[in-house]
Amino acid sequence: MTAPIRILTADDHHLIRAGVASFLATEPELQVVAEAANGEEALERYRDARPDLVLMDLSMPVMDGLAATRAILEEFPDARIIALTTYAGDEDIHRALDAGAMGYLVKDMMVADVLKVIRLVMAGRRGIPPAVAATLAEHTPRIALTPRETEVMSLISTGLTNAQIAGRIGRTEETVKVHVKNILRKLNAHDRTEAVTIAVRRGFIRLA
Repeated sequence: MTAPIRILTADDHHLIRAGVASFLATEPELQVVAEAANGEEALERYRDARPDLVLMDLSMPVMDGLAATRAILEEFPDARIIALTTYAGDEDIHRALDAGAMGYLVKDMMVADVLKVIRLVMAGRRGIPPAVAATLAEHTPRIALTPRETEVMSLISTGLTNAQIAGRIGRTEETVKVHVKNILRKLNAHDRTEAVTIAVRRGFIRLA
């Protein structure tokens, strides 16, 4: 009899962890062996349990899922990690894969997608469901914002003017205007309001 796949779930919401554990318990080939409420706990639980697979939320306190993914893989290079999150933007997906996640799941996906991704990752392959692949394809080639542009975009989302943003980042207003122009071009937005909407939807920024 084949041993079950031993899984660590990491999510800061207890009810979500309980729901995931309840779902996984219906599959005899899967077994939840540890749970974590933040990224630091995920690393600690991984050290203790040495699971076969991690289902990692991206938004958690103390240490987020991206940082936890990198930390686990730095210590355990053979770790298999799947992002399981509410974030569905293409930039969210890219960041998770860049951090080392082997699969990406959105929490409202069908059971069949979840099981298929788990099996693909356990076989050493990338687990990218059709909906995730379609999101990536929609924005290919990838055109990312630079760290400075991301910072400016975040400040735009708070309603600051170019002059106020210049004061915050220690640059001239003309420099900020160049950043804004580049942001609008990269996001294919007509104005600042549309840029904020697109940036949030695609996962470049989060609204406070």
